[in-house]
Amino acid sequence: MQNRASLIKPLWEDELYKYMTGIVQKNGHKLLRINGIPDHIHLLFGMRPIQSLSDLMQDIKGSSYKWINEKKFIRGKFTWQEGYGAFAYAKSDLSNVLRYIDNQKQHHSKMRFIDEYVLLLDEFEIDFDEKYIFRGV
Repeated sequence: MQNRASLIKPLWEDELYKYMTGIVQKNGHKLLRINGIPDHIHLLFGMRPIQSLSDLMQDIKGSSYKWINEKKFIRGKFTWQEGYGAFAYAKSDLSNVLRYIDNQKQHHSKMRFIDEYVLLLDEFEIDFDEKYIFRGV
């Protein structure tokens, strides 16, 4: 969400996850897991080489923000924050990643998103400039 606001509510998150799943499948990819907390969502999918990741993410974010606004789930206008994080995992890591995504609510009760994101960037040896890191409100 824009400015990391916590806008995704439990009342409609399942409906959003189903909608996003449909977008991934419509584009020919296989969604393995989706879950999140009020300020971000994790998607794990098997990506086929028929589309670029940036095009898929543009479709997911663009279509879902329009859908959220049409459904009037929030007061005012919903927008996603610019950018996204994407990480590739080996098949041998799949069970750990699935468990991690399933336990988002418990995990983020102990660790802030920003701290986790920086850890992931470091773990994957991704250079980054602090000024481009997602910031809260």
